[in-house]
Amino acid sequence: MTLTKKSYVAQSVEKMRPSGIRKFFDLAATMEGVVSLGVGEPDFVTTWSVREAAINSLERGFTSYTANAGLLELRTEIACYMSERFGVKYSPKEEVIVTVGASQALDIAMRAIIDPGDEIIVVEPCFVSYAPLVELAGGSAVTIGTTGKTGFKLQPEQLEAAITSKTKAVLLCYPNNPTGTQLDREDLESIAEIVKKHDLLVIADEIYAELAYDQPHTSIASLDGMRERTILINGFSKGFAMTGWRLGFTCAPEDISRAMLKIHQYAMMCASTPAQYAAIEALQHGMADVESMKKDYRQRRNYMVQSFKEIGLDCHLPGGAFYVFPSIQSTGLTSEQFAEKLLLEEKVAVVPGSVFGEGGEGYIRCSYASSMNQLQEAIKRIGRFLDKQKRSAM
Repeated sequence: MTLTKKSYVAQSVEKMRPSGIRKFFDLAATMEGVVSLGVGEPDFVTTWSVREAAINSLERGFTSYTANAGLLELRTEIACYMSERFGVKYSPKEEVIVTVGASQALDIAMRAIIDPGDEIIVVEPCFVSYAPLVELAGGSAVTIGTTGKTGFKLQPEQLEAAITSKTKAVLLCYPNNPTGTQLDREDLESIAEIVKKHDLLVIADEIYAELAYDQPHTSIASLDGMRERTILINGFSKGFAMTGWRLGFTCAPEDISRAMLKIHQYAMMCASTPAQYAAIEALQHGMADVESMKKDYRQRRNYMVQSFKEIGLDCHLPGGAFYVFPSIQSTGLTSEQFAEKLLLEEKVAVVPGSVFGEGGEGYIRCSYASSMNQLQEAIKRIGRFLDKQKRSAM
């Protein structure tokens, strides 16, 4: 008699799809000569003074745990940064938590507020981890799809229509990954009015806040009546070129921060001590380097948008982050077909828009966190690929 092997894996995890981004990274890693526009991280090295601060902390023997919430000096710097940069005041002792990247910050935010059956509205296209994190916390992700016709901006009437008696919060990311879309103050005020009307929370992933090109970033927490309704997620990975340091932070009202800290205590203890000393230096003396990187990104953004239009792909101008999201609908290929054929035939790695939700189908995400030489080579290859597609369709 053959016995059926029992599965010990949780059903919630069993049903979860692997990250669609990894599939193309893994395939590209087996090939030589690939130009990658897929990686969502800066191509800049962390500023030397920031690296030196971490080295100095090690040389001075600062190798023990910090307080669970992080070094008070760092939390104080974060509170000053949020006040001076975005006009939102937080208590460093009670309302700021240093986390292991913005990803962990999102995780503890979800687990701190979600009860079984709660619905969290997720605006797509969006980063691939949002819906899975909601579901792992026992909630239901209710998705709203945005479109290229509106520049991938959430429309107030869409939000209003998606709210039910089970809705607990709205999850927003701006500047957005993957579209680069930015929301201005007027956009945010329309959303905030609906949030207040229905007594909801906002989880605001603002990890790309420093990479806003055409106007200063507005934090939704800075709007009237929204500070007490917002769990703000940010970190050092993108704007400060510190992805490998794995350092993020949350800013939230004291009661929610206290709940998140409980989870953080049991799951993580604290963030890396040398990384925290590095972050102090980044906030105190690293803003000039942030501005320099942003200037380069803006030039690359303009080049990529113009170049995609010249080779025949419609592409909206992103307001921030370091991604463009051109439409490939004119080719007749799905996003996944396009990305796979492009990688195999021209050795250019991009991410199919479909992995970021249904609204991303018909688009590809291209990161411009690469040198201009790499970007120019990628555009040349993509243009050649498009020409071949047109000839084969004749």
